[in-house]
Amino acid sequence: MTKELTGKALFMALRSQRPPAGLIHHSDRGSQYCAYDYRVIQEQSGLKTSMSRKGHCYDNAPMESFWGTLKNESLSHYRFNNRDEAISVIREYIEIFYNRQRRHSRLGNISPAAFREKYHQMTAQKKNKW
Repeated sequence: MTKELTGKALFMALRSQRPPAGLIHHSDRGSQYCAYDYRVIQEQSGLKTSMSRKGHCYDNAPMESFWGTLKNESLSHYRFNNRDEAISVIREYIEIFYNRQRRHSRLGNISPAAFREKYHQMTAQKKNKW
């Protein structure tokens, strides 16, 4: 994984999701996440950077769990003929299944998309009360 690839992925996520300033971006200490260009994108986008502590692999356990789930539920069932095919399968798994349909016990057995919607509704209600 290169700093160019992670930078492009971060830019795409920022463009499609438009997160509020102050959103915490957590990663491990991979060189691609420590790269100057990547950090500039974070800073200019108003993201707060959070990284795992040195020698504490469990700090990034949720993300490691995601990669294991992706491999077990999707990637292990395919043999890709080219990069575009792999990208298509991964994109469909994440955007269609994982984020919108797959229930997560840590989120109260609802999908991440449903959890996000519920979160935004609750925050809007709190703002209206004040």
